[in-house]
Amino acid sequence: MIAFGGQLRRMREAREITQQSIADHTNISKAQVSRIETGTRRATRDFVDAVDRLLKADGALIKLWLDLNRNGHPVPIWFDWPEVESEAAMLVCWEHSLIPGLAQTQAYALAILHNNKDAADARISRQAIITREGGNPAPTLVLLIDEQALYRPVGTAETMREQLEHLAEISMLPNVTVQVVLTSGEHDGNTGAFVVATKDDRSEVAYVETAIRAITTDDPTDLSELARTLVALHSRTLTEDMSRELIRKVAQEKWT
Repeated sequence: MIAFGGQLRRMREAREITQQSIADHTNISKAQVSRIETGTRRATRDFVDAVDRLLKADGALIKLWLDLNRNGHPVPIWFDWPEVESEAAMLVCWEHSLIPGLAQTQAYALAILHNNKDAADARISRQAIITREGGNPAPTLVLLIDEQALYRPVGTAETMREQLEHLAEISMLPNVTVQVVLTSGEHDGNTGAFVVATKDDRSEVAYVETAIRAITTDDPTDLSELARTLVALHSRTLTEDMSRELIRKVAQEKWT
């Protein structure tokens, strides 16, 4: 991807065409063009076709792009997720088994991470983005949590009660939305947990958990599938107030 971006930049500069001109021609932002040129964003086939024509590249860019998409499978890009997370304007998280990391308490994180204090501290430190002030504003955070995660024991009853009380508390923050997805075995969210990060330029990167390891992707097909899943999940969510009420009720009745 770096090689593709570098070739694109060289051809663009040789034609004395600006990134903004390419952005206007392809209906994406200048920042997205820059990311393609630096190899941190994958170019779509439509983008490559349009730019190849604009630069009069005679198919050279298309051929290079096809080499990167052997048999229709693009070479994956591995993003530095903590960096993506910290720079996001919006984070939409779906979690079907646990309370999401950005909302975990220290005790809950320690129980999940088998008392690995360094790992738990690192997880908790990421939560600073939720309330940060100054240069980079705090992101809009949307947490969709399966109802069963409220009942699934992690650590002690005290750990669970503290965790749910904390979840209800952060749901009061102006930039945080917490909604409970009613229990059902019949929705697409059963395939796994994920987070979709939206940047200031409206580009997206997703973090998807699997049984082997987490993957990151900005592939349009992947993002479209996750968008469809989020639509299905939203149709099963309680309102913010109803979710908060249920969380507090479970904390008192189940974990006290």
